[in-house]
Amino acid sequence: MATTPGFLTDWPWKHLGSFKYVILAPWIAHSVYCLATKEQDERDSTNLLIVPFLLSRMVHNQLWISFSRYRTAKGNNRIVDKGIEFDQVDRESNWDDQIILNGIVLYVFNTMTSAATNLPLWRSDGVIMSIFLHAGPVEFLYYWLHIALHHHYLYSRYHSHHHSSIVTEPITSVIHPFAEHIAYFLLFGIPTLSTVFTGTASLASLFGYITYIDLMNNMGHCNFEFIPKWIFSIFPPLKYLMYTPSFHSLHHTQFRTNYSLFMPFYDYIYGTLDKSTDSLYEKSLKRQEDSTDVVHLTHLTTPESIYHLRLGFSSLASMPQNKKWYIWFMWPVTLWTMITNCFYGRTFILERNNLEKFKFQSWSIPRYNLQYLLNWQSQAINSLIEDAILQAEEKGAKVLSLGLLNQGEELNRNGEIYIERHPKIKIKVVDGSSLAVAVVLNSIPKGTTKVLLRGNLTKVAISIASSLCQRGIQVATFYKTDYEKLKLATSCQGNFVLSKTFDQKIWVVGDGLTEEEQMKAAKRTLFFPFSQLPPKKARHDCFYHHPPAMLAPSSLQNLHACENWLPRRAMSAPRVAGIVHALEGWDVHECGDKMIDVDKIWEASLKHGFKPLAFAE
Repeated sequence: MATTPGFLTDWPWKHLGSFKYVILAPWIAHSVYCLATKEQDERDSTNLLIVPFLLSRMVHNQLWISFSRYRTAKGNNRIVDKGIEFDQVDRESNWDDQIILNGIVLYVFNTMTSAATNLPLWRSDGVIMSIFLHAGPVEFLYYWLHIALHHHYLYSRYHSHHHSSIVTEPITSVIHPFAEHIAYFLLFGIPTLSTVFTGTASLASLFGYITYIDLMNNMGHCNFEFIPKWIFSIFPPLKYLMYTPSFHSLHHTQFRTNYSLFMPFYDYIYGTLDKSTDSLYEKSLKRQEDSTDVVHLTHLTTPESIYHLRLGFSSLASMPQNKKWYIWFMWPVTLWTMITNCFYGRTFILERNNLEKFKFQSWSIPRYNLQYLLNWQSQAINSLIEDAILQAEEKGAKVLSLGLLNQGEELNRNGEIYIERHPKIKIKVVDGSSLAVAVVLNSIPKGTTKVLLRGNLTKVAISIASSLCQRGIQVATFYKTDYEKLKLATSCQGNFVLSKTFDQKIWVVGDGLTEEEQMKAAKRTLFFPFSQLPPKKARHDCFYHHPPAMLAPSSLQNLHACENWLPRRAMSAPRVAGIVHALEGWDVHECGDKMIDVDKIWEASLKHGFKPLAFAE
């Protein structure tokens, strides 16, 4: 929001939320009606193309968002060495409002004037007119409008909203108050309306000009430089006709320089060009890909999880993973990405974070939960994990933590098989089991005297049971096989009970817990998962804690996406364990049956600013 919001700051349809697209419904319905009832020669082809064009704009912008976030996660050619936080993601979540406004404007003018109907595909005179009108009046007027918007009166009421984003993303380009967008639409209307009223308009000049604006806007707000230097060497005047991401980035960091829209020549003419423009451009081009100290290796969960990734839909990525109604309409894309991932997918970088001068990256394996349950997929998944470990070692990482099902006991013995295959590797493989145990133990309310343990008896489950018994807490299970296995696996046996009742108010649960078993619990039972995947909630009168996780310290930078179903700034135990492992400089693996002292890693986590996660219903 602007510092002191002025008149028409908010968008008129703000209160509609995700249903704001209903505003276009009457025009869309009219177009469909005309398509169904009129003969081909009576239909307005321009009108019928508006919706497909608006959809293409959304796809175009989304491709830039995903590409930009992938490149900035890698770090090469990065311009501003800072991160993005959740407040910026929230502020920029309405980037599609200007597309709705564009649709309204197109439909209104198409309806009001016959000159905007049934436009031809191409007219050279209209295209040339649009080019010259943009290079002349539009660029000139925008330059002085932009300077006016930096006057303290307009800046505090409008333009400061845009400049709240020091580190820009492609969608930052369209994050302005409603009144400011009206001014831009009037400005960009000069070429389009001129061609319409002179009878020289075409689909190429109309839709092509808007696409050009989107292209340059998105490109200029990337936080990485990718315009090659040889382009300017071949045609030197191009530096006056096309800006670069580093050119506009200086405007967001220096505020009083580089005011031009897309063509910098007015900054050259009026002396507002930043002196460091050329040096920053060359420096950014030479910047190498970031090294990393810790790699957290996760994977896709559900087919729809691609939209919740940081590289996917920014608004969804900033919220705990849950199904949205409009995701169902994306099933063709979802199916296509599933097929592509299964046959051609490779491990990719999700995000980059910093803490205490240490650099961390999250990588994702292009496999889904279901594939981890299929025995015939095990070899392929293990190969991907093994390749990721070796690649992380090559990049100089000190620790690699295995997230979600990448640490499966049946899949790879909690990562032990990789150490056996490569005994000389220097990178330390961590499954986070010790911290998972510590998180569960420190989440159970003080004064608890008995718990019920249910789920597959992994090394985490056995360690939790043993620790609870040592603290004098009775651990019950209602399966004889689990009871006997626990007694054999632990030295403390006195507090294990084979229970026939379900009156325990604390349930410690993992994979294997069924909905039928949950229905046997008493009302207001507290469920504490020890598995990385949360149980499917079957009760609304009980409370479910998050899977083992901790809140990240405020000093951890560039954390603006949620980790699966965890709340904001929460990180899974394996991910935290890998970071703490590196910060403490521990020179040991934590995989197979090996575990770190539970109290030791808990204290180390707290020392570095990680905090317990609050209870969630």
